[in-house]
Amino acid sequence: MRSSAEDLPTGFIGRSPRIVQIREQLERVGFGRTPVLIQGESGTGKEVAARTLYNACQRGQFVPIDCGSLVGPLMESELFGHTRSAFTGANEAKKGLMELANGGTAFFDEIGDLPLELQVKLLRVLQEKEFRPVGSLQRIRIDVRIVAATHRNLEREVAAGRFREDLYHRLNVIRITLPPLRERKEDIPPLIERFLAAADTRYILTNEALEAMLAYDWPGNIRELKNCLDRMTALNSGPLLHFADLPTTVLNNKSCPASAAEAVAVGAIRRTVTPISPPTGIVTLQELERRAIENALRHTKGDRTTAAQLLGIGRTTLYRKLKEYRISEQDCA
Repeated sequence: MRSSAEDLPTGFIGRSPRIVQIREQLERVGFGRTPVLIQGESGTGKEVAARTLYNACQRGQFVPIDCGSLVGPLMESELFGHTRSAFTGANEAKKGLMELANGGTAFFDEIGDLPLELQVKLLRVLQEKEFRPVGSLQRIRIDVRIVAATHRNLEREVAAGRFREDLYHRLNVIRITLPPLRERKEDIPPLIERFLAAADTRYILTNEALEAMLAYDWPGNIRELKNCLDRMTALNSGPLLHFADLPTTVLNNKSCPASAAEAVAVGAIRRTVTPISPPTGIVTLQELERRAIENALRHTKGDRTTAAQLLGIGRTTLYRKLKEYRISEQDCA
């Protein structure tokens, strides 16, 4: 079994239309027992979506099942359990993952990797609501919600003979497709704010670092974004995280000349993101940036050139920020 939910934020963070729609969809179907198929690239939060469905009612246990690990002669036993002496080495009976999920939710992560022989047995669970442990003549009735996730195109897998068509139709009752991060870049700032707020020390991104992160496509999606911030905060005592602190992949992307379309997209993100009032105790990235600028100017007694060097930004950027935040000399006295 593998759980990646801890690597991603709880719930779906963001205000993009697609994420708002997905949150509403998860709320509508969360209390049901109908199978759900979640599709999306790696790192988009498929297990987060599955846990959101489970948390809506919290019936029984949430049991994640890594389909890629169900290989070898003991894979059926891992999934459905076995009786004592069912095979060599079976010194005692063992419950399988499906029985552990009875009354709750079984989350089949990367269902496209499930071997064909287990696909047949999972189909029976969906059709008959029962299974038989290895070595047993007795069938066990089961009440479990099946939630499956995959980064593959299952329709193509069916056409290629790698996935059973009947199982696909049984799973594809409710389909939720998670968009990649590159298609909802307006959600990057609130994701950054959430991840940085979880750090032990207060951190803030410089303007250049934020622009680089907005320009990057994040092929690893939310997981890659979090790993990037984890690396930056681990190697930097803060409070400022500079452009130079970014991973090489992001730096290399930023070093290429930005197209006019990218520049327009970044500007559109800043114009369309609607500010919200943060909960009590949470300081926004903008407020942290303002405080950092004021502290730097106090430390340098108003010397803007030296303050810009301390902040790791250019003088032109500092002047723009002073105007944007309406910071006066009196504020920094």
